[in-house]
Amino acid sequence: MKNERVFLVVMGGDQKGIIARVSGLLFEQDCNIVDVQQKVMDGTFVMTMLVDIGDSKLGPSGLRGALEQLGERLGLTIMLHSEAVIKAMHRV
Repeated sequence: MKNERVFLVVMGGDQKGIIARVSGLLFEQDCNIVDVQQKVMDGTFVMTMLVDIGDSKLGPSGLRGALEQLGERLGLTIMLHSEAVIKAMHRV
């Protein structure tokens, strides 16, 4: 089991089933949700997840593509960012 964590950001119009669809795709790809926060702000759904994708057979680029396709189907923006890159950007 390899540990490779990414931040996943989901934004768009609030609708039923967003969390279920995104988490279902992650489950199907052998990913583990480490942490999740979600909020609806003035009708806009915003969710951030910390996800371990180390066991995913798709790898980061394949998973990014699958999530972007899901986002297109749901009318959402879904972005995947490496935890290491985000931490490096915020290092003092």
